[in-house]
Amino acid sequence: MRARRFVGRIALGVALVGSAALMLVPWVWTLSTSFKHPNDVFTTGLLPSPPTLDAYQDVVTLIPFAGYFGNSVIVTVSVVVLNVLFDTCAAYALAKLPLPGKGVLLVVLLTTLMIPMQVNIIPLYRMMVAVHNAVPALGADTLSGIVAPSAVSVLGIFLMRQFFVSIPDSMLEAARLDGAGEFSILWRIVVPVSWPAIATLVIFTGLTAWNDFLWPLIVTASDGSRTLPVGLALLAKKNTIDWSQTMAGTVLTALPMIVLFVILQRRFIEGLTQGSTKE
Repeated sequence: MRARRFVGRIALGVALVGSAALMLVPWVWTLSTSFKHPNDVFTTGLLPSPPTLDAYQDVVTLIPFAGYFGNSVIVTVSVVVLNVLFDTCAAYALAKLPLPGKGVLLVVLLTTLMIPMQVNIIPLYRMMVAVHNAVPALGADTLSGIVAPSAVSVLGIFLMRQFFVSIPDSMLEAARLDGAGEFSILWRIVVPVSWPAIATLVIFTGLTAWNDFLWPLIVTASDGSRTLPVGLALLAKKNTIDWSQTMAGTVLTALPMIVLFVILQRRFIEGLTQGSTKE
């Protein structure tokens, strides 16, 4: 039995290492290509020979990289903050407040997850155009037009609700007996014990907002409001693609999210493994 368990563990370890290696191959190729000359992308081996930083210099100089990067930071931070605020409040109401019909409301919200985002693009764009016509500083071709449709996430509400359900009601009842209001209970008691779930929400929301391409492409029309993924697409020429520049832009775009995940990974794992208690 011990021998079988040992062989099983070895086989499992080999399978996990092999799977991890397969997933790392595209990232290694991307990083390697970003240091190659354009003519050497498909003619040399995996490692660049010799390595060069020309692609990174081109990315920074050929497009207003700093402006696109700043726009992406503003959009991502705004979306994350708004989602943490609104999703947390909605999840608390659905999990801990005696609201009539909240079960039906939750089912309706979850049903909206089955509607593809592409179906909503035209109505959302018309709404942003109407807002821009009324208030030129808002709506289409502004950062607010990118942020507004993502200010609330049904998936975020569901994630936070599932975590809040696992919090004992007795803790909240004790606070109510002491005269605390619902907002006070939420921000002073519930939120401090919910950092794993909040970290998970931050990572999911941040990744989605940072990497979003379709909606920013449609709703923006000038360099002043374009985000980094849209800006990097401008590097592509009409009939050719400079893969070194494209991969360099991909590496620069991915680095902030990698840093974010490294910082919050422990909380992220805790958030995925908690909050699964059944009602």
